[in-house]
Amino acid sequence: MVAVAQHASDTLNAAPEDQAAALRAELRRLWHRVIERRAPHIVDVVLTMGAELPSDETAIPCLQAANIWFQLNRIIDENTAMRGRRMVEATQGLEAVEGSFAKALATLDPKMTATEFSALTQRLSVGPTLTAHPTEAKRVTVLEIHRRIYRHLVSLETQRWTPRERDDILHDIEAEIDLLWMTGELRMERPSLRDEIEWGLQFFRDALFDAVPQLFDRFGAATEARFGPGLEMTPCVRFHSWIGGDRDGNPNVTAEVTRDALARARRTILTRYQEDIAAAAARISITSRIVTLPPEAEAPIRALISRSADAKRLASRNPGEIFRQALTAIGATLRAMQEQPGIVGAGYPSVSHFIADLRIIEAGLVAIEADWLATRFIAPLRWRAETFGFRTATLDVRQNSTVITAVLAEIWAHTGPAPAPGTADWSRRLREELGRSDLVHVARSQLGADARELLDLLSLMHAARMSDDPDAIGPFILSMTRSADDLLAVYLLARHAGFGAEKLDLQVVPLFETIEDLRHAPAVFDEVLAVPLAQRSLRNRDATVEVMLGYSDSNKDGGFLCSTYELDKAQRRLTASLGQHRLRPVFFHGRGGSVSRGGAPTGRAIAAQPVGTVQGRLRITEQGEVVSSKYANRGTALNQLELLASSVLSHLPMRVQPVADPESNDALEALAGLSQTAYVNLMSQPGFIDYFQQASPVEELAMLKMGSRPARRFGARSLADLRAIPWVFAWSQNRHMITGWYGFGSAISAFRQVRGAAADQLLAEMFERHKLFRLMVDEVEKSLMLTDMSIAADYAGLVEDAALRQRIFGRVQAEHAASVDALRLLTGSAQPGARFPNMLERFRALSPQLDRINRLQVALLRRARAEPGFSTSVPLMQSMNCIAAGLGWTG
Repeated sequence: MVAVAQHASDTLNAAPEDQAAALRAELRRLWHRVIERRAPHIVDVVLTMGAELPSDETAIPCLQAANIWFQLNRIIDENTAMRGRRMVEATQGLEAVEGSFAKALATLDPKMTATEFSALTQRLSVGPTLTAHPTEAKRVTVLEIHRRIYRHLVSLETQRWTPRERDDILHDIEAEIDLLWMTGELRMERPSLRDEIEWGLQFFRDALFDAVPQLFDRFGAATEARFGPGLEMTPCVRFHSWIGGDRDGNPNVTAEVTRDALARARRTILTRYQEDIAAAAARISITSRIVTLPPEAEAPIRALISRSADAKRLASRNPGEIFRQALTAIGATLRAMQEQPGIVGAGYPSVSHFIADLRIIEAGLVAIEADWLATRFIAPLRWRAETFGFRTATLDVRQNSTVITAVLAEIWAHTGPAPAPGTADWSRRLREELGRSDLVHVARSQLGADARELLDLLSLMHAARMSDDPDAIGPFILSMTRSADDLLAVYLLARHAGFGAEKLDLQVVPLFETIEDLRHAPAVFDEVLAVPLAQRSLRNRDATVEVMLGYSDSNKDGGFLCSTYELDKAQRRLTASLGQHRLRPVFFHGRGGSVSRGGAPTGRAIAAQPVGTVQGRLRITEQGEVVSSKYANRGTALNQLELLASSVLSHLPMRVQPVADPESNDALEALAGLSQTAYVNLMSQPGFIDYFQQASPVEELAMLKMGSRPARRFGARSLADLRAIPWVFAWSQNRHMITGWYGFGSAISAFRQVRGAAADQLLAEMFERHKLFRLMVDEVEKSLMLTDMSIAADYAGLVEDAALRQRIFGRVQAEHAASVDALRLLTGSAQPGARFPNMLERFRALSPQLDRINRLQVALLRRARAEPGFSTSVPLMQSMNCIAAGLGWTG
């Protein structure tokens, strides 16, 4: 092992790609040792790529071994990315680091003053939103093992270890791989909502609570280097969560679950504050016998202490140690808040009072020139308080417009005949009742369970807004918003739940999901803003209105190219439309991990947003496996937050502008329409649903216990009712990947036929200089790289009707060939992925293993369907996990 340790040491001085190869070889050796120890009978099968995986019980350990290897590769990639960033910073400086504050500031107008920049950054706000969509196949226990392996890899980078100490670290890594084997990754029971809530909170405990103060540090260092010292920093990040608040299609999420999610999040951050206060009190042992505080600094600290019921005891316990006394008093106040939740006077009346006390401590330390202690122990705690409040994350609530309409109809039915939803009478009554101050309420006891539940939820939101941290509860997000009536119904139900009649302290956010809804979005807002109560409630102090855009359903509705363009166009149109009402939109992007769900690289995706539509504020969902890939480790979390914030910062100086290039815009309009035509033509083929269900594991997906909610919103079996997440999951499992590229080839081909010779020049120019089009082409290329028509043909072979199989799969093959040709025309690449050599190399290394797992899954699906009594559930679930891990995302 000493030689091995020396080899590991040598890799530390190598370039990141060389180091990655060395780490891969090292971890492969350790992985091999674990397999030899735990399942020696499968070693030859697992390591011989030309051999097919067995479909008997031996498949289970084979798939387990493959899945562990895929996960180890992801950890190595994460470690390599971090090492590469540090190397660039060390050799070229921060301004050369992609996604850094320093690089973003370097692009600003050199004439910009500190005062101008400070005014701009007051608007800077990014909102990562954690969701528990059923795309995260990994258990919390497994995530923790992955995190420990990552930390061991970081430890290996340190030069100070002796060969024996380095051997110990390698032994620890092998032990963690062994533990992965013995733990198993499959959930045999579907996770409870409590499990999901704790899963989300664990990322804050493990990484985000520590990453945020470091984010402030980086921002402060970059601004000081650019503008000099003295700039006041304001929080640029505010976390949201849907875990415990999203009930769209999940009847298990009740008002009590939401209440529990709020309470758990509150306990999590209060516990952290108490730990920080205790650590600060232990270290700041300043005594008045040695150092005298100036009176103007001492007086507020003594006033802070005097507010404590234990002031005399504190003075006797820590005589002369005024800082310890003050910190202990703060800790006692926080402890009372945790032990006596909801008791008036038991704690701070607001987060700002807590922050004010911390500032008093900071000022006192600065007054005696103990700035380092303030910077080390108090400033990070204050930054956490400014970011996390008494909530950890703001809990959003989401419900479907269908539910809202049904509940309102039920309430109206108790007071006489109710008009039909969608009619003029329905719209008229909505507006009349919203304008009345004497609304007639119906006793909740007379209502059905769904109506009572919704009103209880709205009452809980009202109470949370009255708490010591009103930001604990976020907006009411309305899925499938199709009309102004959908939004107005939420306002009316809120009034029935106890909100006021003049202005509702409730943020209602429409979620526009389908292509048609995106196109109608500006008209919806025009109608809503014509209703006085809604207009008063929508307007806030900074004249912004939040709008959520759905990437998943718009993609399912129109395909990747059309969806991407329609989302871009909706943002431009909404910005202009709301501007006429003297309002600015804050766009909330409902993105996922895959290309088809908007999962392009963060920095490039933000850079490609329409000019003038970001304006310093942006929200984005972090869904499923994306959460663990970005936020499981502190260093990675810090870099991701800086990338997100700096990308938005780059948009700050922009002004709202019309599209600069009408010709490119017209071309994109045409391409989007042509691609949608091809995509919809495929979807509307007779028997398409049968093909989808038989040529993919979508029906078997329910066995994979990934999330707490069902795959379909309302239990129907139509394409419209199927959630976008299992839709993407299934097309990725069967390697068709049509959600990331279908329609692209037809669109480019038809465009060239219509425009003639001028088309090629225009497309080439757009590829070079149009950020959105370039992003589209890049992401199509990545999807095509992962697509495999040979493997897809194996899945198509599961379709019983030969004519149907030939008709649908023939179209897929033809469109695939056209898309590859179009990609070659635009990029000159010999094959998909050639422009992304590192990604292509990683995928090629994994694809032999991945391909045979796909072939095994086909065999398992065929046998499970032919022999219902044959138990294939465990290896079939394992194959889904493995393919998801090999591809890097589930949907």
